Amino acid sequence: MTSLVPRPPAEISSASEPTYNFVMALPGRATSYHTQRAYFRWVDVYLADTADLKQTQGLNRLQRMSALPIRVLQRVLTAAQLRAWLGQLASQGHGKQGVSQARAAVVTLASLLSEAGWMDDYASAAMGNVRIPRAAEGQRTGRWLSSDELRQMIDSAQDMATSDNQRQRNAVIMLMLCTMALRREELAGARWDDLSLQNRRAVLRVRGKGKKTAIIDVPKPVMGALERWRSVMAREVRGFDASFPLVVRLWKGGRPSRQALTPEGIWLVIHESAQHAGLGMVAPHDLRRSVAGSLQESGVSVDVISRLLRHANVAVTERYLKKLPQRNEGAMLMSDVLGFGDDDDDDEISSFE
Repeated sequence: MTSLVPRPPAEISSASEPTYNFVMALPGRATSYHTQRAYFRWVDVYLADTADLKQTQGLNRLQRMSALPIRVLQRVLTAAQLRAWLGQLASQGHGKQGVSQARAAVVTLASLLSEAGWMDDYASAAMGNVRIPRAAEGQRTGRWLSSDELRQMIDSAQDMATSDNQRQRNAVIMLMLCTMALRREELAGARWDDLSLQNRRAVLRVRGKGKKTAIIDVPKPVMGALERWRSVMAREVRGFDASFPLVVRLWKGGRPSRQALTPEGIWLVIHESAQHAGLGMVAPHDLRRSVAGSLQESGVSVDVISRLLRHANVAVTERYLKKLPQRNEGAMLMSDVLGFGDDDDDDEISSFE
């Protein structure tokens, strides 16, 4: 009988080296498939950043997680190393939610190793005491982009593409994020059969946090981009059907693959689009935040914004909106009172961008 547990990859295991099966142990701590997959991804990133192991994907990642090298883990799983790594993630633009999940993944691994007798209880507890960085310690504060800057992001994602297929896919990614306020994990998990017509309206079924689902109207420009991208998939991917991921990875040359673009891949598209547009650091959640802020500034009711963000209730949305940078124009008014002109302000402001 063929074993369902992947064989350990040759690069990290040998007959004499003990290994740890994270794949078998994790379901006792994290029952959600999406959480397990996210934990595997973060542990893989941690080992790449702290132990110089090459990052893996797909089956190779499962193979690594089923045979993690004990000696490597004992060397890199320390409170000091974890704290430094979390600070590095924050400085790279990962949001609070992503950094928190990364911490949870590594701390959970350390705890499981401690239970199995492979790690000192004190060392594991010390890692559990590590907290994510505050803004003053390097955690990046949220950013609110203007409507014009969101349009720049959409255009830049297409302009930087090296093939027409990449241009079509990037248009779908950025249009959906900048209008529908999707989380990157939600977009990465979307399939073509999540699209449908309801009362003559194009809608998308979104799988959000806690296995909650919601229906979101799809704007006509987004549907146009999706139809063009669907034509590419149908033409170039053998056996394409509605069960395929909505956005996929591209091979060199631009040919679409069958594999969904990961949340990290979406993060990279956003990061590179912002750099190409000259907007500096922009994280995926900044786009969701900016959609909410732009709607509020345009006079849209908090009830409508709350439904789009899929918050548990309006009170959550109100707290969310209060965190956005509010206008505080007293200094501007005082400058006018003193009679100072602002003819040259544009040049000075641009130097901060």
